[in-house]
Amino acid sequence: MLTIGIDVGGTFTDLAGIDEAGRTSIAKAASTPHDPSDGVLEGLSLLAQGLGLDLPGLLAATSRIVHGTTVATNALLEGKGARVGMLTTEGHRDIIEMREGLKPERYNLRLPPSPALVPRGLRIGVRERLRADGSVEIALDPASLDAALDLLAADGVQGVAICFLHAWRNPAHEQLAAAAARARLPGVFVTTSSDVLPQIKEYERFSTTVANALVGPIVQTYLGRLETRLAAAGYAGPLFIMLSHGGVATVAEAGLLAAGTALSGPAGGVAALTALARQGAGAYLVGFDMGGTSTDIALIRAGAAFLSSARGVGEARIALPSLDITTLGAGGGSIAHLGADGMLHVGPRSAGAAPGPACYGTDGSEPTVTDANLALGYLDPANFLGGRRHLDVGAAQAALHRLGTTLGLNPVETAAGIHRLVNARMADGIRVATVRRGIDPRRFALLGFGGAAGLHATAVAAALGMRRVVVPVQAAVLSAWGMLNTDLRVELVRSLSQSGAPDIAQAADAVQAMQAEGNARLRWFDGELRSAITADMRYGEQVSDIQVAVDPAWLTAPDGAERLAAAFHDRHAALYTYALPDRMPVLVNIRVTVTGGMPPVPATSNLPTPAPVGRRNVYLGDWQEVAVHRLDALDRPITGPALIESETTTILLRTGDVARPDPRGWLGIDLPD
Repeated sequence: MLTIGIDVGGTFTDLAGIDEAGRTSIAKAASTPHDPSDGVLEGLSLLAQGLGLDLPGLLAATSRIVHGTTVATNALLEGKGARVGMLTTEGHRDIIEMREGLKPERYNLRLPPSPALVPRGLRIGVRERLRADGSVEIALDPASLDAALDLLAADGVQGVAICFLHAWRNPAHEQLAAAAARARLPGVFVTTSSDVLPQIKEYERFSTTVANALVGPIVQTYLGRLETRLAAAGYAGPLFIMLSHGGVATVAEAGLLAAGTALSGPAGGVAALTALARQGAGAYLVGFDMGGTSTDIALIRAGAAFLSSARGVGEARIALPSLDITTLGAGGGSIAHLGADGMLHVGPRSAGAAPGPACYGTDGSEPTVTDANLALGYLDPANFLGGRRHLDVGAAQAALHRLGTTLGLNPVETAAGIHRLVNARMADGIRVATVRRGIDPRRFALLGFGGAAGLHATAVAAALGMRRVVVPVQAAVLSAWGMLNTDLRVELVRSLSQSGAPDIAQAADAVQAMQAEGNARLRWFDGELRSAITADMRYGEQVSDIQVAVDPAWLTAPDGAERLAAAFHDRHAALYTYALPDRMPVLVNIRVTVTGGMPPVPATSNLPTPAPVGRRNVYLGDWQEVAVHRLDALDRPITGPALIESETTTILLRTGDVARPDPRGWLGIDLPD
């Protein structure tokens, strides 16, 4: 039987299939933004073809599919979410527009205000009020609620976000309003803040809930259509969806908490990083995922990835737990252009899957990073995607010529400038993720993946003073492969609103309730369920919290509060180099993660290899003839300059780089001092 991971990117849809012996097969298909399920089915057909099967035969032999989707991400980034109405406590409809009184560029006096996630006319106050302790000050007024729902019905909204004050403490009013909304607006997506994010801080809770309403109808429609099409094609197994926190969920769960899929695809890449770290690729890694549209950067420290609860996607603040990933608008399809300052810029605008780079021959006319790499000789025009797509060198050179004439450069000089500039942008992105957080990137290895990373990884690493690069054999589809190294996961949180020493008894009660809820949501799963507990804590004067791992034994120990406080002091010192052990910290939120372990995926490889290609001229400051090697055929160290190719990616070794194949499935590249 097979397990299949599917990662839908902005340019390509990547698939990785692994059989019971651990043999890996991969496929790439062009993404289809109008309906991503078309690209998924095309990719499955290509995967089947590579295995000598038809599509029904492949799906009949598949026990599990894990899918990462960009549907929510694209809707939020492009401002194309559903039309949403918001019900909130009377007098508080502007919370999501005031944004805690902050703006993205606080010193930019001319920065215009960003549009609110919901137009003011669709943010409707309802007469009700809870106190901070959850007690009722003003009961929910049915007449006020009915009038609000009439307005939303007349407008034809597709989603409703219900966000009442202090609903994290007492969800009763939101539950009553949700029941009324579902009865009055059949078929409309209805979501409540007490279900999405039951914790304090109104803006984060309201914004996250509104984001869920914006993408919920779109995600549910897409996942429902994909399930239907897979079933019609012969698939009878489960379909799991990758979530931003690095776990997977059923289609039903993912549809209800659609905002949790906002980093679905990149999360698969981080799951792959942690799996490779366990297998020996390195305990300290910088993940460098360069695809067609963007580059994602993530850190692995001591073999582990880290979560963040302060993600911004487009104009939405999403405070759900998500893997700490930095995204840059720089990929193979990033368009090079002349800026208003008269200088060359690359990205963030991308040619995407349609029309694509000029060399694709699909009506793209603007030069991209891929066009530059082709013109510099780094890509084989006859062997792109294993020969399934021929790249048009003339079209790439023509696009580069048009841009170059405005810069006074010939096409090769223009291409070299694009290549250097995008490398510099990506190195700066890694500096933001490391140096600005007090982390020295020179202690890390750069693990490059995504279809385009191999051509840039060694130059980016050298710019940062890093001396080792790792490129997995399955680099071009590593996010899809990583999705098969994930577990079912439910993240739960409760705010405790404590002001003095941590109340361990209250925390223990909250943990017990959340564990019961998590177990109930995974009651259909017949494997082992595990729980992990963390606490959000701070010193009383601080605004932001830090997360501390909690030993379950502390919740019943007589000195549990002291043990928890000591753990907080240690964590604070590790993050900020100091602690205040004479201060008792405040316990703000308690979190429980319930995990269901999925069957492990073996770690061998059986990727297809193209025919040998010999030698090729490439531009490395001047034109040089270099050897071209097959990635899967390497059995000895290779010293650069050289090219190493597989069916779906190419790795550029610069002068002095030494690449060594590892039998565990990756290429280790040592850079010269």
